[in-house]
Amino acid sequence: MIQLIRGFKDVLPGESELWQHIEQTAAALFTDFGFKEIRIPIMERTELFARSIGEDTDIVEKEMYTFPDRKGDLITLRPEATASICRSYIQHKLYAADPVKKYFTIGPMFRRERPQKGRYRQFYQLDAEVFGSASPYVDAQLIYMLKILFHRLGVTDIMAHINSLGCPECRPDFRDALLAYITGKEAELCADCRRRKDKNPLRVLDCKVPACREAMAAAPSILDHLCDACHVHFETVKTALENLQTPFTIDKRLVRGLDYYTRTTFEMQTGSLGAQSAVAGGGRYDGLVKLLGGPEIPATGFAIGFDRLAEIVAQAGETYVVDPDLYVAALGEAALPLAFAWIAKLSEAGIRAEMDFEGRSLKSQMKRADRLRAGHVLIVGDDEIKKKTAILRNMMSKAQDEVPFEGLLETLGARLGKKE
Repeated sequence: MIQLIRGFKDVLPGESELWQHIEQTAAALFTDFGFKEIRIPIMERTELFARSIGEDTDIVEKEMYTFPDRKGDLITLRPEATASICRSYIQHKLYAADPVKKYFTIGPMFRRERPQKGRYRQFYQLDAEVFGSASPYVDAQLIYMLKILFHRLGVTDIMAHINSLGCPECRPDFRDALLAYITGKEAELCADCRRRKDKNPLRVLDCKVPACREAMAAAPSILDHLCDACHVHFETVKTALENLQTPFTIDKRLVRGLDYYTRTTFEMQTGSLGAQSAVAGGGRYDGLVKLLGGPEIPATGFAIGFDRLAEIVAQAGETYVVDPDLYVAALGEAALPLAFAWIAKLSEAGIRAEMDFEGRSLKSQMKRADRLRAGHVLIVGDDEIKKKTAILRNMMSKAQDEVPFEGLLETLGARLGKKE
């Protein structure tokens, strides 16, 4: 028997309805906030991710699914969506008429990480990006939008963690102070942090190794090194969130280790899965569009871990599985074509209808209707055909009555609540 590749999963019926609920809730909210959906390819040229994510990152060094095509060009299954959306924004000159654009996308990403609970090698993300505005109010709007989304999905154990990364003017001073601190702690750091400290010391702050986190506990904060403009930007974000009654905590360890990230960075963290963990993260990346060959246009955005979010939403115990409104029990050869025509027309009209195609006994069909959790059963056999009436049974109350063939579809639509 051929089985799944390790780190991949099937989203089965029962779970897929929950995923649809999350997708529909997010798409509706993002649309209300002025975002338009963009659909990007699953594969891109490897260079796109090497330049945007960084060649010295774990993602590019160890985790990307990269392979040569038949012409020898390196292509990669996308490990994240931001770079692809930026590439599309630049390639199609979406900034030409008006640089301010808001986009969202939902789909699979691929990273060859160690599989664990809530983390797969094919994982899904909800991604939102804003181009063309350097305003701190856009950063605050994204965080507020995330708060609203989680609350609409019933996730109340959520907290925004925010920080500022400064800008190319003020970050060098912080980098020097941080590097001096790291040098004094080098013996306590893991091999990856020691290797990266000179090229990218900010990434040492983000290391998840406990010994590194302990060694960096007293590291200098970039908030003490912000220039006046970055300080005003961060204070504006904080004030805007307070005015929107959106709780947050300042997290000086929250960083993005690449030069094109600037100013606001944030995560939405929850304790719903046990230890406090991030379910969404984002920040301002004002240098990325230019880095990828476009004009100097600011941008900011976030990504939500869909798989982890689905696990959290599922904890509420609500079911999103849609059960049949009606099960048609056809008894005998003459009843089969009638039932078949009825369920086709009922389904077209928005009444979820199922039937038995195999000519089983009434007892067997009633058992199957019960397993399917059908709200009603319509029984039609030779006797019903002679009388030109079918029997409609309410599976909850067990009450039943006769429904004439004439006007049957209209009657059932009225009785069962025709969907719009």
